Amino acid sequence: MSKIKKAWALWKKDPSQFKIRFLRKLASKKMSHLIPDKTFLRLLYRANYGKKLDLKNPRGFNEKLQWLKLYARDPAYTEMVDKYAVKEMMKERMGQEYVIPTYGVWERFEDIDFDTLPNQFVLKCTHDSGSVIICRDKATFDKETAREKIRAKMKNHIYWNYREWPYKNVRPRILAEAYMEDKGSDELIDYKFYCFGGEPKFLYVSQGLSNKETATISFLTMDWQFAPYERCDYPPMAQLPEKPRTFDKMVEFAKKLSAGIDFLRVDLYEINGKLYFSELTFSPCAGFMPFKNPEHDLEVGKMLILPEKK
Repeated sequence: MSKIKKAWALWKKDPSQFKIRFLRKLASKKMSHLIPDKTFLRLLYRANYGKKLDLKNPRGFNEKLQWLKLYARDPAYTEMVDKYAVKEMMKERMGQEYVIPTYGVWERFEDIDFDTLPNQFVLKCTHDSGSVIICRDKATFDKETAREKIRAKMKNHIYWNYREWPYKNVRPRILAEAYMEDKGSDELIDYKFYCFGGEPKFLYVSQGLSNKETATISFLTMDWQFAPYERCDYPPMAQLPEKPRTFDKMVEFAKKLSAGIDFLRVDLYEINGKLYFSELTFSPCAGFMPFKNPEHDLEVGKMLILPEKK
């Protein structure tokens, strides 16, 4: 089927998805850089939700995140989303023992000296999401496939995709860090704390995100019970996950790292009973969190007090 026929079929089946894909494709073209951020976000918001983006009186969580993308532009945010620079920041604010070790950082894939890397390691880009490549055994590591993926990611400036300002000035580099494995678990579990004005209100726990077919995500209260929120793109966990032993320390760090910031998601790991930093996020899902119940978008939105409304 030709591209035109595929596009027409998608338009007939789901016009909103056609519009979203069109805008994402447009974002990859330099011509889209001529479209002001506010205009682009208005188009993207209408394509996703079928309604106007209200920037004068935003109500929902996702709508307020669009407002923050436009008006909350602290230069410090750039360092906080840079996957290499933030590690240095976390060593100072949390302590080196909570930061996953780094083996090196490079401008080009060709500059990586694989002979100096251990048998197991992780590669990722400093400026994006979704570029993680795991090497569990150098003897079977497909370097060419890794090269192709990294090269493509290095060309993709994700700021233009959703106009998330903190990523605009992050320098694209390639980071190699230690491969971390939690005994008794196939994949690491993420603990993502949603912090509003320095106060964690809830979190979600995710597992198996490397395989969307089997991945699960559950929102939890700070009392470690299931929260009412659910995502429509991932099923919830079948049972309440085990509370991490370092939970109280996680909460302490989440408060400390998000202090003075209107909204920040603080992502942490517990690996073999030890707490580690993961990353910081200013707009989860780029401000398009797919709540299963739209009313929950409004409920969470009440937790986010924008600067002009304080």
